[in-house]
Amino acid sequence: MSAGRVLGLDPGERRIGVALSDPAGIIAQPLTVLARREGTVADIAAIVADNEVTLVVVGLPTSLDGTEGPAAERARMLGSQVAKEIGCEVAYFDERFTTVQAEQALLGGGVRRRERREVRDKVAAAIMLQGYLDGKRRLDGQRRDQP
Repeated sequence: MSAGRVLGLDPGERRIGVALSDPAGIIAQPLTVLARREGTVADIAAIVADNEVTLVVVGLPTSLDGTEGPAAERARMLGSQVAKEIGCEVAYFDERFTTVQAEQALLGGGVRRRERREVRDKVAAAIMLQGYLDGKRRLDGQRRDQP
């Protein structure tokens, strides 16, 4: 992974949860929620530029058996737009269950229903991005251990 922050996008039908890593690419934090609209890629471009992002990870919603449906197709389309229009490297990462995990974490933290609805998507994006970062670190560590 190159130096710079990693941006995580958890695309839904109406909203996109956004998370951002620290500069070392170790910890993901919820950032914001974007409404899906005509200028969404421009909004993402501004976040990329403002935060020196070098990689965008798009959550890929796959079914339990690993197949990709219409939601995954929309996620790949968003990733393609980001790569083409922003020129940033894009990776995809399985985001199954991240919304459920986010909801459970917020419930466990005593967050009220209205507030949960406002932050759930960006928390789900942070969970997805953290999974990507952790997996990348494990993979990089295994490569260093091999002769």
